[in-house]
Amino acid sequence: MPEIIPVDNLNAEELRMYACTSEVQLRRCFEPEPGIFIAESPKVILRALDAGYEPLSLLAEERLVAHALERMGLRQEESQLREETRRREESLRREESQRQKESQRNPELLGRILERCEHVPVYTADPGVLVRITGYHLTQGVLCAMRRRALSAAETVCAGASRIAVLEDIVNPTNVGAIFRSAAALGLGAVLLTSGCCDPLYRRAVRVSMGTVFQIPWTYLDASPPEYVGKLKQMGFASAAMALEEDSVGIDDPNLAGEKRLAVLLGNEGEGLDAATIRACDYTVKIPMAHDVDSLNVAAASAVVFWQLTR
Repeated sequence: MPEIIPVDNLNAEELRMYACTSEVQLRRCFEPEPGIFIAESPKVILRALDAGYEPLSLLAEERLVAHALERMGLRQEESQLREETRRREESLRREESQRQKESQRNPELLGRILERCEHVPVYTADPGVLVRITGYHLTQGVLCAMRRRALSAAETVCAGASRIAVLEDIVNPTNVGAIFRSAAALGLGAVLLTSGCCDPLYRRAVRVSMGTVFQIPWTYLDASPPEYVGKLKQMGFASAAMALEEDSVGIDDPNLAGEKRLAVLLGNEGEGLDAATIRACDYTVKIPMAHDVDSLNVAAASAVVFWQLTR
């Protein structure tokens, strides 16, 4: 049975990782070893567990934990958790009605998490206390602190992949998370990132990706723009730069579809790909636009091009 620990000290050292607003500090927790990331929501946590990431602790709504334990057929030896839950029943009822669909599903998923985290401490509190700890409302009631893993080389990550995405200096975590979700859903084999990109394991990127960052291989490139294009070629990939250039081809170009191994390069939200990167690529590709719209957001563009080039 997991160790359930009601929160009574908001400043406890073991909760500091959940209150930490600096992703960089979390990354450096175990230097020189990889650090910590925070996974949010039952579905995301399960995907991280499926990928083999090590949980350190859980922070969850006490009501959600109590319901999950009931589904598991377990009872607390101490009555504290249940008494606290009953006391707040009235005040939580309004919130419960707003999250009815979620409350039916999340205890079941959390029960599966608790079964797999038998020796991991589970800190619980009511939603108001959780907001005071984390600084925001937990829409799905649970966080999990997990250890990072050492990243593999690009050659290892891309072994056997026929279509990969390369992200050059994309800094918005929402965009990075959305690109990972599209890459996983549409069948890409891997994602490579330059050092200037947002970390895919930052909390918002993980949340937006719905945990697909744990389902698709990824790593950072050890070369900067535009040198990494040469490395892609050494790995056997033709390179396609997504850019608004005069000599661009459409995403339905038959030569693109005919490439056995193809890397799709996506650039920074404001500046796009470096001009030298574009010159180094085998193709420059653009998505046809209407109504004088010049381009799509990089995350939206990624979904369109991934769908076309993986058909």
